[in-house]
Amino acid sequence: MSLIELEKITKAYFSGGDELQVLKNITLRIDEGEFVAIMGPSGSGKSTLMQILGLLDRPTSGTYRLLGQDVSRLSDDQGAAFRSKTIGFIFQMFNLLPRTSALDNVILPMIYSGATDRESRARDLLGDVGLSDRMEHKPNQLSGGQQQRVAIARALVNRPRLLFADEPTGNLASDQAEGILSQLVDLNRSGITVVMVTHEPDIAAYARRIIRLKDGVVVSDETRDSSSARNENTKAQRDDFRPVMRTARSVTVTLPFPVRLKNRLTAGFEYGTSALRALASNKVRSALSMLGILIGVSSVIAMLAVGTGAQKAIETRLASLGSNLLMLSPGRHTVGGVHGEGGSVNRLTLDDMKAISQVNSHILRVDANVSGSVQVVYSDKNTNTELTGATPAYAPMRASQPYYGRFFTEKENELQSRVILLGQTVVKNLFGTENPVGKVVKVNRVNYRVIGILPLKGSGGFRDQDDAVIVPLRTAMKRILGKEYVNRISIECDGPAGMDEVTQDITRLMRKRHRLPEYKDDDFEIRNMAEMQAALTSTTKTFTLLLGIVAAISLLVGGIGIMNIMLVSVSERTREIGLRKAVGATRRAILSQFLLESSVLSTLGGISGILLGAVVSLIISKLAGWSTVVSPSSVLLAFVFSSSVGIVFGFWPARKASLLSPIEALRYE
Repeated sequence: MSLIELEKITKAYFSGGDELQVLKNITLRIDEGEFVAIMGPSGSGKSTLMQILGLLDRPTSGTYRLLGQDVSRLSDDQGAAFRSKTIGFIFQMFNLLPRTSALDNVILPMIYSGATDRESRARDLLGDVGLSDRMEHKPNQLSGGQQQRVAIARALVNRPRLLFADEPTGNLASDQAEGILSQLVDLNRSGITVVMVTHEPDIAAYARRIIRLKDGVVVSDETRDSSSARNENTKAQRDDFRPVMRTARSVTVTLPFPVRLKNRLTAGFEYGTSALRALASNKVRSALSMLGILIGVSSVIAMLAVGTGAQKAIETRLASLGSNLLMLSPGRHTVGGVHGEGGSVNRLTLDDMKAISQVNSHILRVDANVSGSVQVVYSDKNTNTELTGATPAYAPMRASQPYYGRFFTEKENELQSRVILLGQTVVKNLFGTENPVGKVVKVNRVNYRVIGILPLKGSGGFRDQDDAVIVPLRTAMKRILGKEYVNRISIECDGPAGMDEVTQDITRLMRKRHRLPEYKDDDFEIRNMAEMQAALTSTTKTFTLLLGIVAAISLLVGGIGIMNIMLVSVSERTREIGLRKAVGATRRAILSQFLLESSVLSTLGGISGILLGAVVSLIISKLAGWSTVVSPSSVLLAFVFSSSVGIVFGFWPARKASLLSPIEALRYE
């Protein structure tokens, strides 16, 4: 039965507008089970013919039928599938992957064919060619003859029906060449069709049919009697090899879905292993590639941690002031364009506070305050601090419930009781570690009993909010500060929705109480704390976004570095890509492997960057005293972004690798 049928095959190359015909109307037939040698001088077209026969190249014109199917116009992936199932190659230069063992080199074609018994079959074949003790050795640890035996085992691993050998002994010593040729004879006797390309008559003598080419034309086609072939006289050399009998023709079987899925997962794992092996072989270059991603991701983590920490700090400080608050303060007096100090126009009174509490149903609480500087003395220690006079509503409105002790009552406020609550800075300055509750301190030389310690507030701008004391409002106004008017009135609403309505009602009420005609401006000011909080939060988010953009630029630079390295890798490994395609790798398989390499680089860089960013955030927090928060969302964002960088920037080099022609890649120097 005819295995190969060629009809008027031509192959031409075009260079500078000139056409060079390498093959000219080649018509021949090779039957199954033949041992054919294609001979000819250099430039005769014999290697080009073998490449077309092996589906590594396409003819310019003509028809090529393999196993009865026209394969002259197959796509790259269809050709790869045909090569994987039907064809084996033994290359003159061996074309073994340098970073992998002999066993892994033999397994390589089975990765792309989806074979199941990979390792066991590879071990059997290496044993058949006499390399049982060299399976884990890399090519540079093997002699030329041993490397060619590995190439033979690799060519047979998928049980091909057709074996091509391109100058199989061209790089071997004479004794090694005899052994390899004897091996080819044994393979032919086991049922494999062998097509060998050579220019040496003594090598061609092993074949039973010799086709001679000259200037791209078949000049002779000689079939020799088997008794005259040299393969009948080489038994002495063949005894050094065990016959390779595991090359029986494969039977096409449709595997069940679970098996196919397992094969795909296994192939994916092996692609990943191959990618890691390639990266490990260039450790310094891989590390430098990851460095760009590492810097970018660590910058993202650190910058977002600083921004998030700042936002949390602002929210905490604003929360310490209370929520849903309106602050009513006296206005400013203006004369001749000169603005006076706040409160110079009018004074707010306790009656204003009572009137405001009843102006709108959305108002929950109202508190009036006075403030001033005082000296507080305990025993032989003293401190100057800020005193605030307030009503009992101050505690729930300003999140100031004492963490130890109690707040004063309305009765104590009415009676102008001499009771006081201390901020934690004052406690530290006067009492150290001693409990101050129940003790007596002097405020402006007058005794006051400490009834509670205020909760920790932290700094607010340039002011330490814990360096403060609070006394009842009437006590502060009458006994300590001597004030008739309050400095401000705080109004707490039941929610943000009603604050605008409350503001309008208070404005109308205060203008009425202060008898202001329509043409006059307000002599008071109402500030919305929620609006201030929103403005600060918006500013912080903008700040965080800007930091994130700067960090993202670092990631972009890292991605460009990965793309550059992957392009270099594709160029360096062009012959490897050609070999993988020759043994059955599809475009998708090559694309997947190089994408995995770039993804591994960026993902490892991303993970390292996340850890480094967290450490940098901690260092910033300790050294600068800034609040930093490494949020899970920022970690997830950095990880996803870094992985995406590998895919996005690795796609072009990977696609470039997948589109390489097998024969052009194998010829690459």
